[in-house]
Amino acid sequence: MNAIELISELTCPQCSHRASETMPTDRCQYYYECKGCGAQLKPLEGDCCVFCSYGTVPCPPIQIARSEDSIDGR
Repeated sequence: MNAIELISELTCPQCSHRASETMPTDRCQYYYECKGCGAQLKPLEGDCCVFCSYGTVPCPPIQIARSEDSIDGR
């Protein structure tokens, strides 16, 4: 199993502000307030969290699931 990445850079879709954030390991983060414009970000339809929608790295639960899928040959 690959190491889980815990830092993801979020990009606000409204103002393009970027911020490196540490992702929680035990859950998905549904809301995030942009530090640039204050917009309240929510995941896009079909995504579990803001990191999967706006981040450079998907959240740890998705990373783990993808790693397990690749081990199982899916």
